[in-house]
Amino acid sequence: MIMVITACMWSIGGLFIKLISWSPFMIAGVRSAISGSVMAVYMMKASVGFKLNRYSFFAGIGLCFSATLFTMANKLTTAANAIVLQYTAPVFILLLSALLFRQKMRKKEVGVVLVTLAGMVLFFFDQLSPGNVAGNLLGILAGIFLALMFVMVGRGGDDDSTRMSGILIAHTMTVLIGVPLGLLGVMSDTAAAAGSPLGLEILYVAILGVFQLGIPYVLYGIASRDCPPLACSLIGMLEPLLNPVWVAIFTGEVPGLFAMAGAVVIIATVSWWCVQESREDAADTAGNYAADTAGNPAAEGGKK
Repeated sequence: MIMVITACMWSIGGLFIKLISWSPFMIAGVRSAISGSVMAVYMMKASVGFKLNRYSFFAGIGLCFSATLFTMANKLTTAANAIVLQYTAPVFILLLSALLFRQKMRKKEVGVVLVTLAGMVLFFFDQLSPGNVAGNLLGILAGIFLALMFVMVGRGGDDDSTRMSGILIAHTMTVLIGVPLGLLGVMSDTAAAAGSPLGLEILYVAILGVFQLGIPYVLYGIASRDCPPLACSLIGMLEPLLNPVWVAIFTGEVPGLFAMAGAVVIIATVSWWCVQESREDAADTAGNYAADTAGNPAAEGGKK
């Protein structure tokens, strides 16, 4: 249930980014200042120590650029395109693992990559304006940097300090990059809410900082302790499904047919791959347990 709430809270990002007329850099920077404060308070209350190592540092870089690029993509293309293209991260995890750590890809994984890439191509058949194409490319880049974050966290082991520190580093970097560039007026946009009062826009960005990133990251840390990785991954798919729904209801923005087809291909392929990986992990665990008990007959009854 906690993971469902987390995914639903993540899904409001596209809507509120659309409603704020600030530059994407300023939105990302101010949002991270708020959500980073929430994360810091949680780490202090939960006694999670800050850990700076290569894994938390590069995880922070990955999440920082992913969050910033995603915000930029939302301003240039549809919210549906931005979120679904970011959710291609699992495919880039495979590619980065192969390139950075010489991890061989199996035929099944090559097939997943090719099908997902085909799904990405469909997004470029809709609304072929320069801004839309640029937004789609930024969405893909957001997925690549999100994959970097996952790879680094995975290499860091099952360590709350490394995972949470990486998120805190990401927020800090986003503030240091986003706010100065936002003040300089880099990439000013023409958001749908360009005429909204300043006070209302401050409220929107506060909602993003607290309810779209701050609290959900804390909830995700809690949920991931008891919720299996497969369940977390599949429930997390509620975000790309709900994100464009909120945007369509409140702003009237609807993705094109090719983009919707591409979204179906990508979400279905990534979900299938998550299920297959979980099954293989479960089979390996069962096989290792059987081997251990066969080699040590007392192990199975040792706790009776």
